[in-house]
Amino acid sequence: MKRLLQLALVLALVLSCALPSPAGAALTGQASPGAGARPPGVALAHAVSTVTGVAISPLLGAGAVGAWKYTRAHTDEERAKLPWFAQPWFWVPALIIVGLCSLKDTFGIVVPAALKKPFDVLETAQHKLSALILAGAFVPLVASVFQEAGADPSSLNASLAGGGAVMFGAINLSWLYNAIAVPLLIAAFVVVFLASNAINTLILLSPLSIVNTALKAFRLGVLATVAGTAFINPYLGAIWSLIIICIAYFIAGWSLRLSFFGLAFVWDFLTLRRKRFTPDPTVNWMFLGRKTEKVPIRTYGKVRRDTEGKFVFDYRPWFMLPQRTLILPAGAFVAGQGLIYSEILRLEGERARPAFLLSQRYRSHESELVAIYGLDGVRSTGLRAAFAWFKDLVGFRPKPDEAGAALVPLQDVAH
Repeated sequence: MKRLLQLALVLALVLSCALPSPAGAALTGQASPGAGARPPGVALAHAVSTVTGVAISPLLGAGAVGAWKYTRAHTDEERAKLPWFAQPWFWVPALIIVGLCSLKDTFGIVVPAALKKPFDVLETAQHKLSALILAGAFVPLVASVFQEAGADPSSLNASLAGGGAVMFGAINLSWLYNAIAVPLLIAAFVVVFLASNAINTLILLSPLSIVNTALKAFRLGVLATVAGTAFINPYLGAIWSLIIICIAYFIAGWSLRLSFFGLAFVWDFLTLRRKRFTPDPTVNWMFLGRKTEKVPIRTYGKVRRDTEGKFVFDYRPWFMLPQRTLILPAGAFVAGQGLIYSEILRLEGERARPAFLLSQRYRSHESELVAIYGLDGVRSTGLRAAFAWFKDLVGFRPKPDEAGAALVPLQDVAH
């Protein structure tokens, strides 16, 4: 699978560099073939930058592109021919929603992150839903860059011949070029969106407002560089976008696992899944809490105990490859009860390190996991541990143990 993706990226690079034979003319200011029409190379370069920018922030990117196209149309006839994302009924509400999210983030810096989580969940759901729609409805329109140039087949083929391609006379091969460009740009959209969505998930799970602000500023900064380089020169923008695509490709596995963890969190939160959920008495779905024996962190699979009492983790790489099994070494484990999500922790001396991460549906079911897996009680983690420490300080509850986090008796855990 990696080799196929590498080949796709190489083909995209070749297309962006080899097809736009008018590049020299564009850089030197000479006229390009086809009066009034963009050369196919310029169109492809713009498409690469546009798809990359929209993948980073789907609703903002599509809304901005639509607004730009709408304002560039000078007559009612031109506006009527614009694609759906350039119509006011789409880009006006899209930019309003983006503006409201920005307003939330601006005034939310002084608000504890935990109080903003419901709004962060809604923003994350909007981010995923808009990307799902745009991947099928927006990207193919933008990626079909050769339809416009294909209106004059001889001009298109002449420009390709200037870049080293074979001259095919008046044969219109725009369908072939689109058949190559569209799947490649959809693949590029997916890998870049996964990286962007991973940042969204980190924002969702982070308990600190300052961290959330820094992550959003970083994502917005990357989006600004894509738009800025494309504005300076379409080929410069395409090269920078290809660099971003390559980086996103190399972290695609990490991004996919983190994004799926965030998707499970959002689904459980919005559907109040924990109120209708009961842990299975033998096997439950969880995420691996840290990299173990080359199995990456946040790998999704089933957790059970074997006859020797060891944790057994059954999983499928990339969710669909043949099942594999990971057996964790024996040790002492506790259920970690966090403010946002819970964990199963492995005790290593005075340290407690995550063995498994639990989706939001397990919140308030920690005591049941203690009974199912034979854990050594429930321990507060994250912000919940910090709140417990504050209560200890003012004398509302017993002091924590030497590890720095209160061990809560099984019967005292609230459901």
